Amino acid sequence: MKIVADNTVPYLKGILEPVAEVAYINASEFTPERVKDADALIVRSIDKCTRSLLEGSAVRLITTATIGFDHIDTRYCAEAGIEWKNAPGCNAASVGQYVLSSLLAVARRTGESLRGKTIGIIGVGHVGSIVERLCALLGMRVLRNDPPRAEREGEAGFVSLDTIAQEADIITLHVPLTREGSYPTYHLANQAFFQSLRRKPWFVNSCRGAVHDTEALKEAKAKGLVSELIIDCWENEPRIDRELMSQVSIATPHIAGFSADGKANGTRACVENIARFFHLRVERIDRILPPAPLNPGINLRATVWRALSCVRFIRFLSIKPCASLRSASSGSGRITITPVSIRLTGFSMRAMRRPRHSGRSGFNWTYKYNTEEKERKRKWYLKKTYIRESIIHCK
Repeated sequence: MKIVADNTVPYLKGILEPVAEVAYINASEFTPERVKDADALIVRSIDKCTRSLLEGSAVRLITTATIGFDHIDTRYCAEAGIEWKNAPGCNAASVGQYVLSSLLAVARRTGESLRGKTIGIIGVGHVGSIVERLCALLGMRVLRNDPPRAEREGEAGFVSLDTIAQEADIITLHVPLTREGSYPTYHLANQAFFQSLRRKPWFVNSCRGAVHDTEALKEAKAKGLVSELIIDCWENEPRIDRELMSQVSIATPHIAGFSADGKANGTRACVENIARFFHLRVERIDRILPPAPLNPGINLRATVWRALSCVRFIRFLSIKPCASLRSASSGSGRITITPVSIRLTGFSMRAMRRPRHSGRSGFNWTYKYNTEEKERKRKWYLKKTYIRESIIHCK
């Protein structure tokens, strides 16, 4: 048995060799000559599995380490009896985190709160469901649009595109790219869609570039029909529209799901598909794991003082730390530290709360900057000794 695999599919080398002959090639080497005697292909989205590549070959299975499958000529595969498999949901968590962090970054820049905003999620599959859950936890109102699911499960809980266009403050796309069938998604966000928007929403695309019409999106931005743009997926990648790129709030090169765990999940799905299709026992499949984090722990000495020094004050406060903090930071132990939250609303700085024991090894430290709590009685505090004009620069 022979398998031809893209050599950039991570964590794959050494996994299938005990059960098959595996040839690793780069994307430019996927030619009819190289795949003609292969039983299976392991590909990524950059490897185009077309009729011209597959015709006359011995390929029986194509498995892609991606959620999307628009790089596979599924019509020809059906005609030729070639099975194909994708890896649905392999990087869903990563894309969901990308969307949420991007929304938080834009909200922070614009001074807005996400709580109470209405988000329209178009496509509520693996990624869309994660985005839905995260946004609900932030107190956002969620509108769901997914015609295939509504057809299977009933209309309750789903809304039309018109409803999203009328009511959503944020619109995010999470659909596969399809050009045929009952619900094609190619240029789903077209001129007519953008013209129907009423609330100047933020627009997010982290699924496939051709789901939005680039020219229509640029026109909508120029007319003020959309306000903030977060674009990770572009039409005609890698030859993207530079004019559109100059207009977006956050522009990334199709990396929303580009994470170690997402890659490992995609590779594992490919190996499982091959094992299932050819009835193989792959004993090394448990070795498909992302590398461990470089810094799995938090060092108190390196972190506490860096957190304190990296807060940029317009007015410099000379700080006298509490004895407990000095003692803890001088040790070699590791603790958990909550995010530092400081608001510069006045001149006086008061009060570091008494450290609360977290129940685990170490402490959780909470820093508060609040000029109104003047009567708080605490022995543990940061004492303001003088104020002068300065800025603490962080490296």
